[in-house]
Amino acid sequence: MTDQDPTADKVADLEAVLEVTRQLAVTPELPALLRSIERASRKVLRCERASVFLYDADRQELYSKIATGLDELRVPANRGISGEAVQTRQVINVPEAYADPRFNPDVDKQTGFRTRNMLTFPLIDFDGNLVGVLQLLNKVGGTFDDYDEGLGASLCAQVAVAVKRQQLIEQYAEKQRMEHDLSIASAIQQECLPSSDPQISGYDIAGWNKPADETGGDCYDFLPLSDGGLAFTVADATGHGIGPALVIAECRAILRAIVSVTSDLARAVSQANDLLCVDLPAERFVTAFVGILRPERQMVRYLSAGHGPMLLYRAADGRVEQLGATGLPLGILPETEFGPVQEVRLESGDILLVLTDGLLEWARADGTQFGVERTAELVRRHGGESGHRLIQRLYEAVREFGSSTKQADDLTAVVVKRL
Repeated sequence: MTDQDPTADKVADLEAVLEVTRQLAVTPELPALLRSIERASRKVLRCERASVFLYDADRQELYSKIATGLDELRVPANRGISGEAVQTRQVINVPEAYADPRFNPDVDKQTGFRTRNMLTFPLIDFDGNLVGVLQLLNKVGGTFDDYDEGLGASLCAQVAVAVKRQQLIEQYAEKQRMEHDLSIASAIQQECLPSSDPQISGYDIAGWNKPADETGGDCYDFLPLSDGGLAFTVADATGHGIGPALVIAECRAILRAIVSVTSDLARAVSQANDLLCVDLPAERFVTAFVGILRPERQMVRYLSAGHGPMLLYRAADGRVEQLGATGLPLGILPETEFGPVQEVRLESGDILLVLTDGLLEWARADGTQFGVERTAELVRRHGGESGHRLIQRLYEAVREFGSSTKQADDLTAVVVKRL
């Protein structure tokens, strides 16, 4: 301000704040907005430097993407002068920085800048939530006074709203981008599932999958072999979502490639395991059932890498047998031998049902799971129906059983029925 016309200077300052408000309202991106705030703060408060610190509530830190003359800074939100502004939500005016024990001179040492005085404002949004801190350094021609505090408070009220608005806009845009990417990933994953069920004389074969999220960690696959056999796989990666979806896509591709060139199941599963052990982190693994149907022999040969139980329905007497895993899950221990290969003969009306645990473990609110016994009883009652109808009945029964809870895991089923 000048001594000649203080009223005119005050009006000019308020007009500058209003002009800043107008500019902030039309700035389209957060980095550009923060740069505008930094420039406007130095101009309106007539100081040498300005820093906008955003508040990271999860990490309890203040971080500055825009600080005049500096790269990004991160500081604890409970330390120093900026930290006090966060804790008290009050304006902090420090007339002599080096005389204040709260002042940290390390930044000055790193940059060669000499801080004389400081004015620090908490940025509070329209809901009363902390957005960040605006810190001004070195008032030109003196120290910050009460007028600067009032003018800065008016400016910061506009700044906080503008920053919060832009953060919400960017969060919404990021959510939209993620949903778009997930929809693409979901479409790609669904396209990797068989487009139709195999048509093999004397057999009814059906597969079905329903992920818990947009993308899932389960898959099933059918691969006709050149010798007339049919390879089929059901696999389940730990977890569900985009990470397991990537794991299960790799597992499917590996198994499909190996089984297409060798019908030696022990060799195929061992090679797949070794490759996955190289690629998967320690906390990831895949359970997998890999079988080959030999229709001319009415036989299924299979290995189960940690996957089970599988259910075998015997139409002659209505028995339902549980088939267990034959080895460790894939991706845990390299150079593991899998075997011996198991064989199941299918008589007229027999059904081999391979599921992932999402169906068996769907639980009520009290924790009671649908379980193997309810699944076996359903197969006994409806074993005479088609494979697809049997899977739908199972899904409907599981969903009704767990009607008080949401689907928590991916669901996959394959039925191989001899007619």
